[in-house]
Amino acid sequence: MSKTYKVIGINLKGMPLGESDRLLTVLTPEAGLIRVVAPRSRSHRSKLGGRSELFVVNHLLLASGRSLDKIVQADTIESFPGLSQDLRKLTVGQYLAELALLQAVAGESQHELFELVTHHLRQIETLPGAQAIAVLVHAVAQLLTLAGISPQVRACCVTQQPIVPNF
Repeated sequence: MSKTYKVIGINLKGMPLGESDRLLTVLTPEAGLIRVVAPRSRSHRSKLGGRSELFVVNHLLLASGRSLDKIVQADTIESFPGLSQDLRKLTVGQYLAELALLQAVAGESQHELFELVTHHLRQIETLPGAQAIAVLVHAVAQLLTLAGISPQVRACCVTQQPIVPNF
């Protein structure tokens, strides 16, 4: 008998697996980064089709497998359809997802990273496309801070004199 468990996660990466399945990389607050199989999600009448797309936050019921867990049920909590309406927004969203994938750790709590990614995706979706890069820069700075390697911008690294912007 397979063990089932529930998680909330956002799909950050997807790729075909076999004829009709999809392999998803999901960022969850509780378990970090997990890879799961969405069975028959690429078939025409699949209930998991839309729920296995990128940038969809789902409440997932997963069944443990030998090497990969399998999605038994998925209920969409939030999606970001506005990202696909503008190429700039989509590009910025995918770049943010790639950065999150590089920073996330499997098997460890990732609450802050999950909140940071979903918050910035909401901002990217609602703001005009021309402002998407500014949101990405802000997100990158926060990701660096979360990783513990944020750049110093308030004082000069050499002289330690405060930097006062001239607006």
